[in-house]
Amino acid sequence: MTLKVHHLRPAPGAHTPKTRVGRGEGSKGKTAGRGTKGTGARGNTSARFEGGQTPLYMRLPKLSGFKNNNKVVFQVVNLDRLAALFPQGGVVNPDNLADAGAVRRGQPVKILGTGDLGGVEVDVHAHAFSTSAAEKIAAAGGHTHRI
Repeated sequence: MTLKVHHLRPAPGAHTPKTRVGRGEGSKGKTAGRGTKGTGARGNTSARFEGGQTPLYMRLPKLSGFKNNNKVVFQVVNLDRLAALFPQGGVVNPDNLADAGAVRRGQPVKILGTGDLGGVEVDVHAHAFSTSAAEKIAAAGGHTHRI
């Protein structure tokens, strides 16, 4: 005779019948695993109730503010840095700045107005300009181009 799946049975004692509590003193009757007296032995309490202790949801700090997923973080370059990197003037763009080590490649660039160009004529291509930077570049005879 060959062994088949429907012949398989659990080992004796592997499956004991479910204990039905609260069905008389002879079989887990009296307190039915709830202990004696107190709130837990009586009606229903919610799972989150902590016995009068300050609950977890009140102990944790509240969220402050929010995170703006659309925020643009610029790599900033000041005019005095431009004057030092490009003393002969010419065209300045994010690729040239990345090659010079002033900014990280592939991120938006903003030109700020700290310092002076020292009369160097530059044609600057960037994602943003501060007002003072644009005025100083124009005063030196250069041009600004937003990318």
